[in-house]
Amino acid sequence: MPEFAAMAIAMWAFRDSNWLRQPLHICLAPTITSLIGFAVNQLPLMYLMKIALTLIAMLVVLAVLRTNFAPSLATGLLPLVTDAHDWKLVLLVFLLTLFFMLVVLGFQLNKNLNPKQVVQGRPAVAFLLIMLGWLAVCLLFGLEQLAAIPPVIVVAYEAIHKREYGAKAAFKHGLSLTLSATIGTLLYLTIPSWTAVIVLDILLMLLVSRTMRVRMPALYAFPLFPFILPVEAVRGLPLATIWAVLFTFACLWMYKKSAGTKEAVSH
Repeated sequence: MPEFAAMAIAMWAFRDSNWLRQPLHICLAPTITSLIGFAVNQLPLMYLMKIALTLIAMLVVLAVLRTNFAPSLATGLLPLVTDAHDWKLVLLVFLLTLFFMLVVLGFQLNKNLNPKQVVQGRPAVAFLLIMLGWLAVCLLFGLEQLAAIPPVIVVAYEAIHKREYGAKAAFKHGLSLTLSATIGTLLYLTIPSWTAVIVLDILLMLLVSRTMRVRMPALYAFPLFPFILPVEAVRGLPLATIWAVLFTFACLWMYKKSAGTKEAVSH
């Protein structure tokens, strides 16, 4: 469950206000999206269609709940990535997110934070279009099996809602995620002990985070991604990540630059 590593870092280490301001949605939103992903995975559709349908449904749910809680996208894609056909996965998501919610409430980590979150429709639509474009690229180049890479998708979703997002930030995020995927894959393939791999992953991600000067919770989730991938897809993860970050963050940067230009002109 890689995303829960990111949640622990964001909530307990970084104390990220965007992840803490709405404690109820820490449990509610991921549980609903995991239900969506699980239900869609049961449909007789091609994999890319399942991803597209799940993304659309998740964005609608987040809009209705009026939240931008990014981990919800990862938990929604988890049933597709793992090809889940057992309701225990949804139950596990619920129990773990409930635990995170209770910790936040118990230690009042959301104290003095404004519970209201600004939810804008235009960035969400732009994000969806970028993701659909990425799925089209995957279809064209035969990358279907690795079309859904939750850490990249979560970082892109958070970035598109930032007030400012320049080329430097896009480059640092893309490079950091690529290093994270590569390190995680190499350790997973070369070290038989899962415990040793996880410890090394965390330590090396701390090093990458300090070196690149980025505070990115998804960085700590990415090295654990090979643990839930089909064995035949693990070796292709670093290359797929390079393609994903190049396309996604280039499109994201162009959108933010265009939106910034239009805002400047309007003023």
